[in-house]
Amino acid sequence: MRLHLPHLQVRPDGSGVMTGVVLAQSSCGLFFLAGLGTGLWKFQAMTANAKGEAPFYVDLCHRAALMYAFACLVLAEFARLSVWGETVNLIAVAAPVVFFAAAVASYAAHGIMRDTDNQFRRPHRLGAREVHGRSMRAFIYLLAAGEIGGFLVLFAGFMKHLMA
Repeated sequence: MRLHLPHLQVRPDGSGVMTGVVLAQSSCGLFFLAGLGTGLWKFQAMTANAKGEAPFYVDLCHRAALMYAFACLVLAEFARLSVWGETVNLIAVAAPVVFFAAAVASYAAHGIMRDTDNQFRRPHRLGAREVHGRSMRAFIYLLAAGEIGGFLVLFAGFMKHLMA
């Protein structure tokens, strides 16, 4: 039995070429699995806590992973409907997905280390280390550019599709 993935282009040698749609769908599955796994982590933390509460960043990690799973479905659909070439769509999907993953990873790190309940409170901490405020701001601006910019490219490709 051979799996048919219409958006996974196959080269003459039989190897597949990743597309924006496939990247978004694969990322959806990975984020959803992360959300389910962190849900178990959250449940275990809640049962071990006298107030029945999970640490802030454990809860946030769980919710963000689930939210990003569904955001990836939105990216997949807009990549599917975009008129841009596969390379443009792949980059436009990859940019937000990379920052989604970075956010979930940072939430998980704070959840594991239990070093803060607000990563933007000064001084910024990551475990025992202090993170410079300029680094935090630079990361947030890059995140905004990657997430918003990537989606704008896909949305523009969709709008051009509508006007064709």
